[in-house]
Amino acid sequence: MASIIPGYEYDIFISYRQKDNKHDGWVTEFVENLKGELESTFKEEISVYFDINPHDGLLETHDVDASLKEKLKCLIFIPIISRTYCDPKSFAWEHEFIAFVEMASKDQFGLKVKLPNGNVANRVLPVRIYDLDADDIKLCGSILGGVLRSVDFIYKSSGVNRPLRLKEENPQENLNHILYRDQINKVANSIKEIITALRQPFQQKEEASQEVFEPTQVTEKSIKTKIIVASVIILALLVLGYFIIPTLSKPKEKHEKSIAVLPFRNDSPDQENTYFINGLMEEILINLQQISDFSRVPSRNSVEQFRNNTTKSITEIAKKLNVNYVVEGSGQKYGNKIILRVKLIDAGTEKNLWSKSYEEEIHETTDIINIQSQIAQSIAFELKARITPEEKQLFAKVPTENLTAYDFYQRGREEQTKYWLNNENRSELVNAENLYRQALQNDSTFALAYTGLAWVYWDKYYWETYLSENFLDSVKILANIALSYDGQLSEAYTLKGSYYNAIGDQEHAIEELNKAIKFNPNDWMAYYKAGYVYDNNDYVKSIEYLHKAKSLCHGSQLPGILRNLGAAYHNAGFYEKAKYFTEEAFKLDKDSVENYYSLGYLEHQLGNFTKFVEYVKKINVIDSNYQGGITFRDLGEEYMFLHQSDKSLSYFKKWLQRKEKTLTDQDFFGIHRVGWAYLKEGDKRNAELYFNELIKYCKKVNKLGRVSIDPLRPAYDLAGTYAIMGDRVNAYKYLKIWAKMNVCPLWWLTYLKYDPLFDSIRNDTEFQQILSNMETKYQAEHERVRKWLEENNML
Repeated sequence: MASIIPGYEYDIFISYRQKDNKHDGWVTEFVENLKGELESTFKEEISVYFDINPHDGLLETHDVDASLKEKLKCLIFIPIISRTYCDPKSFAWEHEFIAFVEMASKDQFGLKVKLPNGNVANRVLPVRIYDLDADDIKLCGSILGGVLRSVDFIYKSSGVNRPLRLKEENPQENLNHILYRDQINKVANSIKEIITALRQPFQQKEEASQEVFEPTQVTEKSIKTKIIVASVIILALLVLGYFIIPTLSKPKEKHEKSIAVLPFRNDSPDQENTYFINGLMEEILINLQQISDFSRVPSRNSVEQFRNNTTKSITEIAKKLNVNYVVEGSGQKYGNKIILRVKLIDAGTEKNLWSKSYEEEIHETTDIINIQSQIAQSIAFELKARITPEEKQLFAKVPTENLTAYDFYQRGREEQTKYWLNNENRSELVNAENLYRQALQNDSTFALAYTGLAWVYWDKYYWETYLSENFLDSVKILANIALSYDGQLSEAYTLKGSYYNAIGDQEHAIEELNKAIKFNPNDWMAYYKAGYVYDNNDYVKSIEYLHKAKSLCHGSQLPGILRNLGAAYHNAGFYEKAKYFTEEAFKLDKDSVENYYSLGYLEHQLGNFTKFVEYVKKINVIDSNYQGGITFRDLGEEYMFLHQSDKSLSYFKKWLQRKEKTLTDQDFFGIHRVGWAYLKEGDKRNAELYFNELIKYCKKVNKLGRVSIDPLRPAYDLAGTYAIMGDRVNAYKYLKIWAKMNVCPLWWLTYLKYDPLFDSIRNDTEFQQILSNMETKYQAEHERVRKWLEENNML
């Protein structure tokens, strides 16, 4: 995690001797309590570097981990000063304490900073846990350049000199009369003072001593002379300021660090090697995605549309992808030898900022990973993007030592990408599955191959196993196996988040998806899935996550993201924004059917059922078999809301004929509406048949926890079914369950207001109270979204 001030790796570095933590974990406990106190002291999250197993007792002859220098780039250094810490031969003293003092003395702020109250503070904030010998105190002071000023955690009584504990058995015997919690608070407050000072725009290096100015005697003549000279100088400055200051005040245009990696060209004589060149390109892209300092790195499916580009310029491509920089590359593979050429381009000027050729013999996967890592780091360096040590570790990680396994994985991923890009060709999915299995046969610990296989299972068996006891269990198992081998694999966390959402566990879904985003801040799918999860309980977060997904995905999935974003806005009551994003989706895919369907549904949410009918009839002219004739079902429902049962039943029958009486799990939600039409047309037997089918289905879904479509849909449908059947007790039982939702989207409010299923109880005081409560929930969320839009200048 980065510092709150750019250019620093951490806000706080904790330095200590391992032996001071080994016995009772005092330092670990201190760090945890300090973190808790910092959470209530700062609005932002403060990053703390604390190595639970530090090197200790090392002499000068030992090598120092190079990454330690990066970690020492922090705002505040906290040494835990003990009896053993003040040892010039120890690792902590030489390579942490002294190293920080030297480093901080030379950086932009210096070792000592001026506090807002005018005092001077040292960026070394000692925490003392023992009374020290005079020599040790003097030794500390010599490094700090002054008197040792520390926050003390010392329990002292007759014959006792030890660290103060959080829970003391005999606090009254402490001669120092200090409380552990108070001292923790003092440390946090001192940290806040120092960081506040460092964040001042004109903070300069502060010298140890303060200048004292003595007043001097001046004559009246000298005063007049000085006034004249000062007046001339001021006049000259005003003239210069008139011409110069406007130029100086103009901020330099800063390029946002957004970058796209275009598909690499395969220059090999054998086009069979395309998968390998694509694999290199995608791994470089993923490495760049993992750098949090890059604001936007579009996914592979976003850039694939430019694979065979011959007409668009770099500037045009970058504009469409909404990035400022572009990476181009080409590669050749001859047996084990690869030649790779990569260049970084400024999209605005089309100027080549960096380029390099790589010629390597590939004998193991490490050779490939090193090239990919070098390229990502070179690009980041050229754009002055900061890479944290954790991010370096992520993309320097070798996923498998087995080169054959890696080759099968790359081939499998290429087939799976084709499946996602080429209208979901089933044969490509089967090919991907076989290749992933071969990868695992060569390396059973290959985490990425497990996640690839998990996505195959998701695509193949989602609806086939929807009502089975072990729905998507294979996906969860494969994702967990992947994480057992690589606990930082973003893709595996995205899978688990998707799984938990599918089984209705939204809390765990968000938890896993946020882990995915932590390890890949540019994972569009994790943002998209999270936006979908939040759609049921927090429209601010839903819209925020969907906007992020939109900024990262510019491929074939973008129109779907835009339509979902439009739906989220409309659920919160913002029709114009909803319509805008719906129309933007149409501009991209020119899909008239999806466009009419989305626009029609917006009208349905507003209660304009006749307009929805008009849109659906336009769809039927274009494609009457759209989604298996779903439009006939929709027409049946809309005529139901218009209280035209004869037309409603007519269209429901057409829908059932198209389905050939083989209803899928998706179709059963809403089957009771067919029963309503039959009942209104006098066919009570068929009506009860459909009512009972709905009740049986919803209870099975509830039992299995299979509520991914909408967690509260079964309760609502059961309430409506029991209401039309005259069972008021069960109708209100399930209606109250449904009404427990935290937020009420506009579409649910519209249903409750106009749904004919509730006509028999609509005038009940109890029903009207539920309706009133749901309107209040809707208005509250609408206002939250409005304020968020206003704060972000989006209204």
